[in-house]
Amino acid sequence: MTVVVGYRAGKVGLSGLYLGVRIARTRGTSLTVVTVVAKPWLTPSLARVDAEYELWADAMADESAKEAGRVLDPVADGIEVTYLHRAHGSVSGGLLEVIHEIDADVLVLGSLPSGGRGQVLIGSTADWLLHASPVPVAISPRNYHAHQGKLTRLTCAYSATPDAIDVVRRCFEFGKRFGVPVRVITFAVRGKTMYPPEVGLEVEDEVLQAWASQARGILEELKTNGIVSEDVALQVVTGRSWKDALAEADWQEGEILALGTRPRGDIRRVFLGSRSAKIIRESPVPVLVLPG
Repeated sequence: MTVVVGYRAGKVGLSGLYLGVRIARTRGTSLTVVTVVAKPWLTPSLARVDAEYELWADAMADESAKEAGRVLDPVADGIEVTYLHRAHGSVSGGLLEVIHEIDADVLVLGSLPSGGRGQVLIGSTADWLLHASPVPVAISPRNYHAHQGKLTRLTCAYSATPDAIDVVRRCFEFGKRFGVPVRVITFAVRGKTMYPPEVGLEVEDEVLQAWASQARGILEELKTNGIVSEDVALQVVTGRSWKDALAEADWQEGEILALGTRPRGDIRRVFLGSRSAKIIRESPVPVLVLPG
C-alpha cells in the first residue's frame, strides 16, 4: 500500500504534498508523488515532433519532482518517497492508471492555489476523480501546511438520515485504519429562503433550532443502536451559512473531515450532492471523500 499524491509544478499548490506526508505517516506507509503530463490523443506523424514532446514531458516531470522534493525533504523524515511520471491523454486518467498499478491506499490532491471563494478549491481534474476514484480521495485546503505530525482525529459529516448510517460505519472503518479517534457531526444551516421576508428571521432561527434538536436525537440513536460506541463525541453545529457552520465546529490541529457518498451506477462510482459540495468548498481542514 502507498499514498499517492498527484502533483505537477505550476498547476496545483503545495498543500497536497504536506497532506500526503501526514497521511502516509499516519498510515505507516510510503508516499508516491505522481506527475501526469498530457499526451496528445493523436500520435504526431513526424518523429521530430515525438522526440520534442518526450523531451518536454521529461523536463516537466523532472521539474515537478525537484520542486516536490524541496518541500518533502524537510518534513518526510522516515517516509519512503518515490517519484513517478506518466504520459496520458488526461491527468485524471493517468492518476487512475497509477492507482491501479501500484495498489494505492489513498489519493491526495491539493487545492488550486488561488481564485474563487472557499477554503478547498478544486478544478475539473479533482472533480472528476472525486466521482471516479476507487480509493478515498483527500483534498487539502489552499494554505494547508503540515509539519512532522500525524492526523489526530477524523470527523464524520453525517446528514442524520437513515440512508447515511452506512457513511458513519465507513468513517469508523477508516478511523481504525488511520488509528485516530472519530467524532460525528451534523451541520444544520439556515436556508436563505426558508420563509417569506415578512415572517422574520426569528421564526427561521426557531425552525433551525428545532431541527438541530431533532438531529441531536438522531445522533444519540447511533449509540443506542450500537453504530458507534458510547465514548464517541456527537455534535450538531448550526450556522447561517455553510461557512459559518464549518467555522464553529471546533477543529483541532491535525484533523480531517470525512464525507461519504452514494453509488451512482456504472459510469461514475459516487454521487456528491449539493450539500457535500458546499462542505468541501468551505472546510477549513482537509477533506476525505470515501467511495460509495
